[in-house]
Amino acid sequence: MNNDLSGSTQLWNEDLAPTSAAQRTWRWYHFAALWVGMVMCIPAYTLSASLIEGGMSAYQAVFTVFIANAIVLLPMLAIGHAGTKYGIPYAVLARASFGTSGARLPALMRAIVACGWYGIQTWFGGQMIYTLIGVMLGGEIGGQKIAGLGINGMQLLCFLAFWAIQFWYIVHGMDAIRKLETYTAPLKILICFVLLGWVYQKAGGFGPLLDQPSQFVEGGKKAGQFWSTFWPSLTAMVGFWATLALNIPDFTRFAKTQRDQLLGQSVGLPVPMGLLAALAVIVTSATVVLYGKAIWDPVDLASRMTGVAVLVALIILLIDTVSVNLAANLVGPAYDFSALAPRQISYRAGGYITASIAIVMMPWKLLESTQGYIFTWLIGYSALLGPIAGILIIDYYLIRKTELKVADLYREDGQYSYGTGWNTAAIVAFILGVAPNIPGFLNAAFPASFPGVGEAFKTIYTYAWFVGIAISALVYGVLMKGRAAATLRPAAQP
Repeated sequence: MNNDLSGSTQLWNEDLAPTSAAQRTWRWYHFAALWVGMVMCIPAYTLSASLIEGGMSAYQAVFTVFIANAIVLLPMLAIGHAGTKYGIPYAVLARASFGTSGARLPALMRAIVACGWYGIQTWFGGQMIYTLIGVMLGGEIGGQKIAGLGINGMQLLCFLAFWAIQFWYIVHGMDAIRKLETYTAPLKILICFVLLGWVYQKAGGFGPLLDQPSQFVEGGKKAGQFWSTFWPSLTAMVGFWATLALNIPDFTRFAKTQRDQLLGQSVGLPVPMGLLAALAVIVTSATVVLYGKAIWDPVDLASRMTGVAVLVALIILLIDTVSVNLAANLVGPAYDFSALAPRQISYRAGGYITASIAIVMMPWKLLESTQGYIFTWLIGYSALLGPIAGILIIDYYLIRKTELKVADLYREDGQYSYGTGWNTAAIVAFILGVAPNIPGFLNAAFPASFPGVGEAFKTIYTYAWFVGIAISALVYGVLMKGRAAATLRPAAQP
């Protein structure tokens, strides 16, 4: 098929083409390592802090994180099936439901969200280098802030240094990323146990946070309000990996078998995410004893260590941030940008675009101006991406019964062009899935500008991901039901 289409379509390039048997080298342990590598990251570590600050006990926070990741695993496995069966990335799979031209819409939305996170994680990585240099030199570094940038020269250099480290992996492609994830995952697990041992020895135990009761029990200052905190928390936790639930075919297309992607992801996501939350609670609990206050930021904690411990801790955090950022925030947008103009943009060029946006966006300014960005923006983009997941799942499983005509995914005049290149059913379903969450998002993100949003919309926004995926799935299923079975469910092509 590749040779037939390579010279006749604007929808094809080598990177977007279905993977060959020789490229399908990922086994279940590669996927498990991928997830362990992505889960062990700074934002995931600090998620528990927001839950405990909201009134949950340590055990409630860990349970909430685990349940959220068990939920998001379901669409992850469902959408990942198509990647393994047909060897196609997310941006190509979206053509079956949105149309060969319409698929650029969900691809661009996924890419923009990932670019934001790529820049933020790159800034975090640069700050680690900055902290490491400061600790080694024994004092403050960098001098005055640069006019217009808001950071000092050394912070800028550290940011660009970390950016350059990641750029090496963009140049060397997916296999280099797979090796990085596979080799660093065991190291991260080992470091977690070392950290637990260190805080236990230093603090003489695991500290007071583990014994702190939930503030929702009778007599607590938030008694009776557990569910009003639990649901938005759960939605935010689901939103944390909502992006990967969409573009997981970018990885599963390299799986050797369906069993490999199913087992690997099931082992690698929910349990490690729950364990990391537990680790964060335990370590932070010990910091209350050690430093007189709870320290949820692992970079801040590492900078307080002494001797060789601070050096080792910060280097591990650097490796961790590289592996997470490349897998979670680089691979997806690289394919998505390539899908916008396959003839002009390769996967590698898509990676260059992503890395360039990370610099232009000045992520430190984004973090400064976005208060409560974890909850506000995690729920916000889960409201945006949930409807896309609903459409993909209904189209692939209920409408097409997992059967796709692969060649037509790369043809402007094939069945997935829907005549104009756009499937209006998918667009309508997407708009209706997003619409109910817009008032709640505006109120959460800009409360001063949108204070008059009704309680009904605020409640709907609490369940943003669930509302979006349910509405879009229902609307899309109804609108597509009348299509002829022969057109919608062709025999699968080799």
